[in-house]
Amino acid sequence: MRPGAWVVACALAALPASPGQQAPTFSAKTDAVRVDVLVTDGGQPVRGLTASDFDVFDNDVPQQVDLVSFENVPLNVVFVLDESASLSGGRLDHLRAAGESVLDGLHPGDQSALVTFGDGVVVRSALTPDAGVVRRALAEAHPGGRTPLVDAAYTALLLGESDAGRSLLILFSDGIDTVSWLTSEQVLRTAERSDAVVYGVQMWRRGSFLSGLSRATGGEVFAVSSTQDLASAFTRILEQFRQRYLVSYTPTNVARGGWHALRVGVKPADGRSFTVKARPGYLGGQE
Repeated sequence: MRPGAWVVACALAALPASPGQQAPTFSAKTDAVRVDVLVTDGGQPVRGLTASDFDVFDNDVPQQVDLVSFENVPLNVVFVLDESASLSGGRLDHLRAAGESVLDGLHPGDQSALVTFGDGVVVRSALTPDAGVVRRALAEAHPGGRTPLVDAAYTALLLGESDAGRSLLILFSDGIDTVSWLTSEQVLRTAERSDAVVYGVQMWRRGSFLSGLSRATGGEVFAVSSTQDLASAFTRILEQFRQRYLVSYTPTNVARGGWHALRVGVKPADGRSFTVKARPGYLGGQE
């Protein structure tokens, strides 16, 4: 077995034994499709919307929105953090402080987890409601090795869906992946079957994999010029994610399998038109 394959296998073996260990699916596990949606007006989140305010098209077929919830579903926040050799000294301290800032903002019922990548991909903490466990895991992280970003993203996608809740992946990297065993295409296809939303944070450069992963899940990539900016970026991600709606519908008049293009809109109100961010589609289960 190649070293990279061994690293990924060991990381996945560390996940809790549950059905969530299997490759995550977006709509195959239940009939309902869930879509995390951010609605803004002039850059500000729009609150108070109901199911009747949303328009959802699945492969261009209009759907009946069954449920819209806001802020009342517990979060699964998975940190996916680069600890390669370039994150030595004060830069690692900044990264730890950024993680602490998110943990400070969690609500009762929320869970968190930590995956790091450097010498390998390590699940330092599985999902837990005890933020103290993740704080201690953050403190134990140490820099070294290269940047298996793609393998780490795959591991985190599985970890995020190993329990009920809305999965938010906060993925930080200061470099470009050159050592992963999995391909970016494999992980992007896994993301298309997952409910998780990925927000990336990257130093300066916006890598194509991280941008593609965020776009495929309805997230966003934030570029920072210094690790001193990580705490504000991480906090902004958590605040924005809490402003998202969870829209649910049961697909009708569309095939179950294959790629489903999604269009999510909000009906104009009082002459205002809203900006809507959501995943562009999902991979359905087999017929």
